[in-house]
Amino acid sequence: MIQTNYLIIGSGVAGLTFALKMAEEFPDGKVTIVTKANADESNTKYAQGGIAIVTDKIVDSYEKHIEDTIICGDGLCDEEVVRMVITEGPKRLKELIEWGAKFDKNTAGTLNLGKEGGHSENRVVHHKDQTGQEIQRAISHQVHQKENIAVLDYHLAIDLITENNRCLGAYVLDEKTNEILTFQSDFTLLATGGIGHLYGHTTNPVIATGDGIAMAFRANAAIKEMEFIQFHPTALYDASTGTSFLISEAVRGFGAYLRTKNGHRFMPDYDSRGDLASRDIVSQCIDIELKKSGDECVFLDCSHLDMEAFIKHFPMIYNHCKKKGIDLAKDWIPVVPAQHYLCGGIVVDKNGKTSVENLFACGECSRTGLHGANRLASNSLLEALVYSDKIFNYLAKNSFGNSHFNGKVTDWKLFPKPAINPEYVATRKAELQLLMRQNAGIVRNDVDLEKAKEKLSLWKNEINEKINTYQINADLCELQNLITIGSLIVQQSLDRDGNCGGFIKN
Repeated sequence: MIQTNYLIIGSGVAGLTFALKMAEEFPDGKVTIVTKANADESNTKYAQGGIAIVTDKIVDSYEKHIEDTIICGDGLCDEEVVRMVITEGPKRLKELIEWGAKFDKNTAGTLNLGKEGGHSENRVVHHKDQTGQEIQRAISHQVHQKENIAVLDYHLAIDLITENNRCLGAYVLDEKTNEILTFQSDFTLLATGGIGHLYGHTTNPVIATGDGIAMAFRANAAIKEMEFIQFHPTALYDASTGTSFLISEAVRGFGAYLRTKNGHRFMPDYDSRGDLASRDIVSQCIDIELKKSGDECVFLDCSHLDMEAFIKHFPMIYNHCKKKGIDLAKDWIPVVPAQHYLCGGIVVDKNGKTSVENLFACGECSRTGLHGANRLASNSLLEALVYSDKIFNYLAKNSFGNSHFNGKVTDWKLFPKPAINPEYVATRKAELQLLMRQNAGIVRNDVDLEKAKEKLSLWKNEINEKINTYQINADLCELQNLITIGSLIVQQSLDRDGNCGGFIKN
């Protein structure tokens, strides 16, 4: 049994900023971060574009950013939440700068603001095309200075411990020793990121397997709007499955054009905003064009741009394309939509509280009401920063006389069991990913969804039997979580009437 005051599951921007603030506010408190890979590996790290924050109040305004967010969310955003998140942006940016994060500036010495799809003004604060990595670096450095924060990497949370709708901690698998540890905590925060590897073709890192949402579901927390999955329109086309390299939306904001293989600029045919329409619209338009032509991909044309300025702004993208033999001065980039972001998830209130007592959620695994049916580009890091601060303030400013659990939390009982054949897990995972791409992708229909539901139900029973029969390991747990997430997406897609945002059913 390991006791801690604050147990944080996940080490992206949401988990790290919360840990840092709690450790500073309560120097005698114990803060524990468990993360299933290296502590620096998270969805945050792969965020290229930046953070959407209103900093230029002469040209831009909170009202414009609020309106853009609500339009993009297609009428399903919680306007109160949108206003709260957007108006707090400058404070959270100031905090990041104080922690040492560096952001690009123009020749006048002010922030160099980018523009992305769905935004009416330039408001995206960035660090070249590696903004997430820079933020992760700065916050991680601060976290490692705190003696009362323990960071345990290669520790996979496998289930929450609950009693009478109250979270008491979590069971955690030490991936190096295969021991299952029991963590008892006063408060638990799920900050576990996205679900990308349910689809295989994704911009997410391999760790994005929906663990936090699946655990919360098993703990009877409310889960909502899982049908709203954002497909990023411009992932670098690759015939193989796995993590796809993201070509940031900021490249289109910089002036790149989407074209068919015949050179036709098709986006103005569909939307007055052309290449800078919101992600749901651009992805759906690409899907239509590919179905019409039978082609594998469309193309992003940067050849007309100032290449010197492009390289300065997007060095990682330029170099990656160069390694693939794509010379951006003359070649077009082959691109295709890939799963990118989940707009729904664990339902939380404005303090990040879930429907389970003492359990909080933050970042992509949570459903706050900010995104509605489709997330506006670069609002995700902003949401994570604002909500981690809200959770911190809620816990710091309120008295919790009965938060300490006086009973005994039971340790996980381990019995000798055979190891599962890794081929079974790999095969089933590949079948699951194909099923989700074919039956629950950009455009869905009830017939395909019903077929997926039936298959997922069989796999759910099968995986539960495997977990009872074989020794638990990380791959088996992740497969169980992915099947759980797939079932939630399919069922909530069937339940959704009417198309909106990122959800299209024909």
